[in-house]
Amino acid sequence: MTLTSTVFWASSGPPNPGPRDFDLPGVFNIGELAVTKPMLLIVLSAVIVSVLFYAMARPAAVVPGRLQFAGEMAYDFVRNSIARESIGSHDFMKFVPYLFTLFLFVLVNNFYGIIPFLQFPSMSHIGFPIALALLTWLIYNGVGIARHGLFGYFKHETVPGGVKGPILLILIPLEFLSNIIVRPFTLALRLFATMFAGHLLLILFALGGEYLILHYSPTAVGIPAGIASVLLGIGVSFLDMLIMGLQAYVFTLLSAMYIGEALADEH
Repeated sequence: MTLTSTVFWASSGPPNPGPRDFDLPGVFNIGELAVTKPMLLIVLSAVIVSVLFYAMARPAAVVPGRLQFAGEMAYDFVRNSIARESIGSHDFMKFVPYLFTLFLFVLVNNFYGIIPFLQFPSMSHIGFPIALALLTWLIYNGVGIARHGLFGYFKHETVPGGVKGPILLILIPLEFLSNIIVRPFTLALRLFATMFAGHLLLILFALGGEYLILHYSPTAVGIPAGIASVLLGIGVSFLDMLIMGLQAYVFTLLSAMYIGEALADEH
């Protein structure tokens, strides 16, 4: 369901948006597999990011055009403000391509939520953030094991530097749970929850405004309240734009921080 409704409010009462509005029907089927709108948006975002990479890099002019300039600014931001600061100047460059791709990919999928006719942030489906978080989990654990060895890495992640004695009996299981098991889920849930809540608010204001303007009685109350609801929805959409960009940044930043921590000499 997008920001419009096919429900007859006059017979069913006021709108009651919820998780069911994110359970979209299949657009078409491939055998028994129903291909849904979020699936198509994920594929579209991969195409958009690839085209952006090509369009931003192809001119390679000494005096950059607007698109090349925008691409260089975004790349420098991820390279210097995220990768270098979080991973360190010695190892960061090998992870910049992943982090830059991750940032743009999450950003594009988040901004689908305010693009007319698309109007659905892909990351509001929990499966997609989990997939990205697991990819980050594999990378930072992989590089940590490659740097420290298997047992050295688990010691690095579970034994805080300078801590000795019986307290380790409590800290080691907690650190293992926090750093190895829980991290991908908290990383995914943070992105999912904000995108889910933001889109749910937009649905609420849009459908609530429609109901109040068209179906609420007395109209002297319903129409002004409905207009106010629509205006609030527009205001929330601008706030949501800020959150969409912020969440792409936070997801990329945390991924870089986890990689940097896995490569560090001390926990």
